[in-house]
Amino acid sequence: MNERTIAPKIRAYATRYPVVTMTGPRQSGKTTLCRALFPDLPYVNLESPVDRDWATSDPAGFIRRYHDGAVLDEVQRAPELLSVIQVAVDEDPRPGRFILTGSQNFRLRAGISQSLAGRTALATLLPFSVREAYGKNPPTDLWETVWRGFFPRIHDKGLPPMEAISFYVETYLERDIRDLLNVRHFSDFFRFLRLCAGRTAQTLNASTLAADVGIPPKTALEWMSILEAGYIVRRLPPWFANIRKRLSKSPKIHFLDTGLVCCLLGIQTPEQLRDHPLRGAIFATFIVGEAWKRACNLALPDTLFHYRDGQQREIDLVEDRSGGARLIEIKSGETPSGDWDASLRRIASVFPGSPDLRIVYGGDSRQIRSGVEFLPWRDFCREAGGGLSEI
Repeated sequence: MNERTIAPKIRAYATRYPVVTMTGPRQSGKTTLCRALFPDLPYVNLESPVDRDWATSDPAGFIRRYHDGAVLDEVQRAPELLSVIQVAVDEDPRPGRFILTGSQNFRLRAGISQSLAGRTALATLLPFSVREAYGKNPPTDLWETVWRGFFPRIHDKGLPPMEAISFYVETYLERDIRDLLNVRHFSDFFRFLRLCAGRTAQTLNASTLAADVGIPPKTALEWMSILEAGYIVRRLPPWFANIRKRLSKSPKIHFLDTGLVCCLLGIQTPEQLRDHPLRGAIFATFIVGEAWKRACNLALPDTLFHYRDGQQREIDLVEDRSGGARLIEIKSGETPSGDWDASLRRIASVFPGSPDLRIVYGGDSRQIRSGVEFLPWRDFCREAGGGLSEI
């Protein structure tokens, strides 16, 4: 099993809380990790019809069977268990009794907020980071790395990426969508999904997106929320000094996995990606994804934003840190250009203090020009994936 950066956090949580809840997309490795970390606990998969029927029809009897604890996989399939677990851990608050996993954030978070608040630690396991997928030997080919994506089974089993991801879309994704929302016209929904893939790293415009699919804007926003709840996309909010504006202005959308983006866009080879008109956007999604994985793996606050002002000046990634903002421009080119850093330095004056300025790019040479650090993608991924230094 590939070493997971989040593992020490999960172990530590299990020494302090009676329940540990791990959410994340399907096929991100939740089951494998939990069974490896807690081999002495019984394992129950609530996708199994027999176990799910027992858990939903007699939750009290089910929990009595596992009085000393268990790993309960896909617990959102039996939400009746959560209130019974609350009673059980109130009576016996031994740490690490129940390890819960779930892949539908809406249902699971709602149940936890109602029943297990203050009793459970929360963690999010995303697909592999570059460091987790490739270990200490970074990959050599940028576009093959981005095209292959980071679902663990593709790396562990050596599966053909586009084949495995297409099956993922047709099975797990479709089933979860049916569970979360009554989508009557699946052809419309999957056209919506593919159009979203074509807009990765772009500002979300629900009205335009809805018009392209032929659905109301309200439905587009509902479907976007479903994709976010299933960890297919994330919305990257805009940075404003005024927090109210952060909540009201349009976010950018980024897919969680670049292999999934390539599959949805019909990009069949790394060579096709290298020459694709959306390669810059997909590369930006790749880098934002690495930053997000780091925050989840190290249980850091989600302080990632993008910036865009009234003059259409943009910064791809802003990390709002306690010591000052870090501004990151993302460029897929292999050779630094003389004008890459000009807009970054101009926008820096908007931010308080002296923000840290970086350009993450597709080349190999690490250098500093006029106070701006040019950081090769491998170095960024090494830092982001290993948790050895600040992004």
